[in-house]
Amino acid sequence: MALQISATTPEHPALLLELPWHLPLEEWPEEYLVPLPRGISRHVVRYARAGDEVIAVKELAERPALREYELLRDLDRIGIPAVDPLAVVTGRTDADEGPLESVLVTRHLGGSMPYRSMFETTMRPATMHRLMDALAVLLVRLHLAGFAWGDCSLSNTLFRRDAGAYAAYLVDAETGDLHTQLSSGQRDYDLDLARVNISGELLDLEASGALHPSVDPIEFGMEICARYARLWEELTRTSVYPAGKYHYIERRIRRLNDLGFDVAEMQIEHAPNGDTVTFVPKVVDAGHHQRQLLRLTGLDTEENQARRLLNDLESWMATQDDYAPGDPLGARPEVLAHRWVRDVFRPTVRAVPLEMRGSMDPAEIYHELLEHRWYMSERAQHDIGLDTAVQDYISHILPKARETLQPSPSAD
Repeated sequence: MALQISATTPEHPALLLELPWHLPLEEWPEEYLVPLPRGISRHVVRYARAGDEVIAVKELAERPALREYELLRDLDRIGIPAVDPLAVVTGRTDADEGPLESVLVTRHLGGSMPYRSMFETTMRPATMHRLMDALAVLLVRLHLAGFAWGDCSLSNTLFRRDAGAYAAYLVDAETGDLHTQLSSGQRDYDLDLARVNISGELLDLEASGALHPSVDPIEFGMEICARYARLWEELTRTSVYPAGKYHYIERRIRRLNDLGFDVAEMQIEHAPNGDTVTFVPKVVDAGHHQRQLLRLTGLDTEENQARRLLNDLESWMATQDDYAPGDPLGARPEVLAHRWVRDVFRPTVRAVPLEMRGSMDPAEIYHELLEHRWYMSERAQHDIGLDTAVQDYISHILPKARETLQPSPSAD
């Protein structure tokens, strides 16, 4: 069989042809590889460069490679945080025409970290709680979309910084299935697998001495179940309110917005006697603040980053002379938002030297600068201004953080 490359966009096949597909992945020369930390995988995985992009290449049999490629495309279509599928390469042979396994090619998720690289220095329990939060949100989003993961674990997840928290991305969909809707049994099965896998992974870290002594691997495995249950209940529960108290429904929707979710479809029913109203969120979409920031500014960020940037944007808009909410003669919010991006956000981020940013993306840098400004202002008992905070952050904070901020190979 001749070498075949099935790709999502026309430019990828040409770039991928330059790679040594006639060699087993374990034998690829260093000149093609990018030295990035890798998680544990049942397959051989390598990071390589294709043109200006860094890609992850996973070697596996043809049928599961094609299946995972299609599943990742489905997840991308419905807006689930997962690695981007780029191509499947089949029909590989070695120099003697012997068959080689197919490969799945995905785009490297810039700024992401496998969990084991995060434990190279002892991780505090508070940080681990944030990891569990991120993984619980990802699992809930998958289940709302009808996706049964089949192998939820820390190893099959990548984490990115998200304004003091973490965002979790699915990195392995090989065992997954996409349905119209999941049953309670399917969700419980996924959640039980997550509990067992996470406890096992933490026990492994404990045995290697990489786990904080106060962390109980079994309890942390149970924690994913508790956090998932609380979030699922808030997103899907039925509420019964007194008739006429429609602001209760608005309050419930606002609470979901605060959690980062939009109610895209709802069901409201009056009781036969007219005394009560039943409210059920039918379709809940994640990314409330992401969409709002993207609409206003064109910035595509993680959810917590978007919430933080929106708060700063609103504070800045209130200082502008032409800001007049509700006044048709005032500047439109979109106009002010783009002015904020041009005059505040971009100059602030560009003030941080590129070589000092490590794996932080622009939104995370801006969040860090806002945090530093707040701490400095608290100490000074007055607002020290963003310019002063930027200079102090560059001079005193980033040099200390260089060892923990690994350089990202992707372009800014």
